[in-house]
Amino acid sequence: MIRLALGGIEQIRTLSFDLSKRQLTVVHDGNAEPITAKLVSLGLGASLSNTQAADPGMLQLATNAAAEAQESSTLRWLLAINAFMFVVEITAGLIAQSAGLIADSLDMFADAAVYGLALYAVGHGVKSQLRAAHIAGVLQLILAVGVIAEVGRRFIFGSEPESLTMMTIAFIALIANIGCLLLISRHREGGAHMKASWIFSANDVVINLGVILAGGLVAWTGSSYPDLVIGAIVGLIVLNGARRILALKG
Repeated sequence: MIRLALGGIEQIRTLSFDLSKRQLTVVHDGNAEPITAKLVSLGLGASLSNTQAADPGMLQLATNAAAEAQESSTLRWLLAINAFMFVVEITAGLIAQSAGLIADSLDMFADAAVYGLALYAVGHGVKSQLRAAHIAGVLQLILAVGVIAEVGRRFIFGSEPESLTMMTIAFIALIANIGCLLLISRHREGGAHMKASWIFSANDVVINLGVILAGGLVAWTGSSYPDLVIGAIVGLIVLNGARRILALKG
């Protein structure tokens, strides 16, 4: 309740609760009166105990802690969304015999691993963040090779992709990835781990649009080649994403 009441006050840096003493410590910029007024309005018997100026070091620590908490929350959402969509897309891709959907599902799986690594990197030093980003890049590199190999296998042995399933699942994935892109956008200038996460999310939106286009072409031409082409393109996009991430210097 208290967090909700104070959520709209931009000058608040951090909130620290001591439930046993029924005390709340607020690190903030500017005057304390708007904060006190909000707390009093809750009817919980709140009153201002004391206020003092914080040293610059404390304010910086509070700012860093708030930023890290926001990054962690964002990455947890990204991890959950991508893990769920991996299960949905791999299942649909196998049923629909779609190289494009299978490739996209594997990209989702790699992204989930990347977000897990980035979540680990939050709060660690620049070297740890860069190491996490580079591990993610290696995962993407391995994925790209696997996707291209699967496209080659289907080209040799044939497949009959179901266009409607391709387009439906790819559209759902597109909505999920646009949501991920919006979540990560405010952190894209952060550490290497967050820059890598932004690259993955931006790539995913392009890939989903490609799978939808391929599904339409499969329905129009009756050929499996558009699906194989988009599968190969997904592999190349992932390969380029891995290259960009491995080139990050922090």
